[in-house]
Amino acid sequence: MKQFFGMSHRGNLDEALQGLYRPEFIMLLSNNDQFEAHVAALEQRFPGVPSIGCIGMSYQTKVVESGVGIIAFSDGVTAAANVLEQVSVMPVKYIQRLEQDMQTVGASSGDTVCIDFCSGNDACVLTTIYTALRKRGVSLVGGTGDQGRVSANGRVYQDAVAYALVRNKNGRVKTYKENIYHQMGDYRFVASNTDRSNYILGALNGKSAKQVYKDILHVTDEEILTRTFQNPFGKLNGDDTCIISIKEVNGNALACFRQVNDSDVLILLELGDYQAIVRETIQQICRDFPRRSAIFSVNCLFRYKLFSEHGYMDSYLREMSALGSHAGFVGYGEHYNNRFVNQSMTCVVFE
Repeated sequence: MKQFFGMSHRGNLDEALQGLYRPEFIMLLSNNDQFEAHVAALEQRFPGVPSIGCIGMSYQTKVVESGVGIIAFSDGVTAAANVLEQVSVMPVKYIQRLEQDMQTVGASSGDTVCIDFCSGNDACVLTTIYTALRKRGVSLVGGTGDQGRVSANGRVYQDAVAYALVRNKNGRVKTYKENIYHQMGDYRFVASNTDRSNYILGALNGKSAKQVYKDILHVTDEEILTRTFQNPFGKLNGDDTCIISIKEVNGNALACFRQVNDSDVLILLELGDYQAIVRETIQQICRDFPRRSAIFSVNCLFRYKLFSEHGYMDSYLREMSALGSHAGFVGYGEHYNNRFVNQSMTCVVFE
């Protein structure tokens, strides 16, 4: 298979599509003002080609912060794109679409991946989708777009998740998740006074969540929002840790970017040697896949900000490009199988 990346900082879709021929699957990363127009124009240009889209930044060797980016697969993939609607209420109502699409593409664990762009309620959406995917052992990689809108096959949706099943006809696929944080000290908290719908974390071990965070890290209210780049929370999930970013201070509570429930066990994380961790991820991919056709990744907005502030973002993209054809988008939350995480990178590698 082949992966195409095209972009236009001016938002010129024709410019971004220059050089794309006979695509078999297309992803659109657009801006808020031009999203609907780009969705319609893309469908007109490539009618019937499975496509999904959202509002967000894209990248290859540079980040396209505004305008439009196109990532497309051709020459050896079978794909189906669709949408689950009413994700804030009942996404399972539409699960038969996904089950039918898996049949259509002949999805299997070794050669198929599900890529999704979601408008919100991610944790519930992923649980729903993965109940269907796990029956065939299909992995998922994706993320949250901006402004609560996604697209599938030339139509724009709100309160929905757009997904694509992509089967590599010429080799394997495998998904990865990269975590650049590790546990800080032996802090262990039980969450309480949570508001699941608004992602509010009220208390930790019976004390104000805001005050606990401030006392440990010796920061002011104003410093909390930038300190989450270095010290997010982590939720223990078996052998894995799901990163939880702090969104804002809410009275004596903390509003987060993913749901926290009463009785969840949380730990405090600290930033590790992210450059060494990135190198290890690249080395692991090379060990697993001596030959690579493409790598599609989702990087968190907070990772993008952290890497940019440390002057590392361009170097990071250059290092990833050494793997071959690498492209992706900057999400507001990352998806990995049935997990909704923050401040992470998820990716799928095609043999």
